[in-house]
Amino acid sequence: MRDGRGTVRAPVLQFTNCRILRGRRLLREDLWVREGHIVDPEKLFFEERLVADQQRDCGGCILAPGFIDVQINGGFGVDFSQATEDVSSGVALVAQRILSHGVTSFCPTLVTSPPEIYHKVLPQIPVKSGGPHGAGVLGVHLEGPFISREKRGAHPEAHLRSYEANAFHDVLATYGSLDNVRIVTLAPELGRSHEVIQALTARGICVSLGHSVANLRVAEEAVQSGATFITHLFNAMLPFHHRDPGIVGLLTSDRLPPGRHIFYGMISDGMHTNPAALRIAHRAHPQGMVLVTDAVPALGLGNGRHTLGQQEVEVDGLTAYVAGTKTLSGSIAPMDVCVRHFLQATGCSVESALEAASLHPAQLLGLEKHKGTLDFGADADFVMLDDSLHVRATYISGELVWQAEEARQ
Repeated sequence: MRDGRGTVRAPVLQFTNCRILRGRRLLREDLWVREGHIVDPEKLFFEERLVADQQRDCGGCILAPGFIDVQINGGFGVDFSQATEDVSSGVALVAQRILSHGVTSFCPTLVTSPPEIYHKVLPQIPVKSGGPHGAGVLGVHLEGPFISREKRGAHPEAHLRSYEANAFHDVLATYGSLDNVRIVTLAPELGRSHEVIQALTARGICVSLGHSVANLRVAEEAVQSGATFITHLFNAMLPFHHRDPGIVGLLTSDRLPPGRHIFYGMISDGMHTNPAALRIAHRAHPQGMVLVTDAVPALGLGNGRHTLGQQEVEVDGLTAYVAGTKTLSGSIAPMDVCVRHFLQATGCSVESALEAASLHPAQLLGLEKHKGTLDFGADADFVMLDDSLHVRATYISGELVWQAEEARQ
């Protein structure tokens, strides 16, 4: 586009007839986008004397920040914990497919694996911006191997590890380079874990507590050392007890550092967490709720046997188990399904359900100025939803990257 002086400028898009999630409220306002970012229309009008170059009627739909999945193990036959010859093409396939779920950014997750897997896979999953090719990669989530044997869940016992005398050196020897890592899940009761938590957080890596038998005191000490997240609350940890609530007690603890905000992941797939437990967690600490899929490679494939890292997984209906057992092994629910189930199970507001899949994970990762929000200046990553929160279209940097078939009519 050219302005009145003939200077080439980026086009301005105006999304009309919509409700925007902004400031924890759904507002009947238009959304304005230029150069991949959300812009303030008043500045366009009064300072630049500009109007929209294109208008798009949203048909009364909701525009919410794009969903962010910080725990997804794979999907559509792709297993992020398998050292294939072309790891990047598998990540790209999942990134493209999850656009239909409203996901615009994600953290590919590796479950407990032998060191040679980490050394081969991690360099092949760099941070990458999203676009028509697929959702953006925010960094890898390493779930294990420094976790509890008792609460290992679907993680293979043979590859679990503990720390030796030089704890952080053991971490580096296990994982190799941490350049592409964004989150590490560990059990805080393991000896020397506080050294590891401090070293990881000093490098800007989010530390999450999970697959653990830690009591509340140990969990509080881990948060004091820098941990900020809990991996799939209630699952693979000690059950809540009134005399020692364990990791779950962090949601209402009064011993956290001033200003420290604890977040917790929830698998809201209708299988991993009873609706009453979802309601308890949300009512205790609504601002910390982060919806995750914990999706396994069987996502999108149906019944049968599939892999998850070094384990074989069997899918039966809506549930994935470690083959030959009744141990749950991740989820096969897409993020939009998790959002709808969370809304129905808790009776929370639509705004709260949407923020649990967008704003809160962005805050967890320190990205809330750019992701998980539709505030002015933020990346124009957003999802268009109908009133029942089914995805109609997905946008990254203001560009349409996926659209429901019926929305194309």
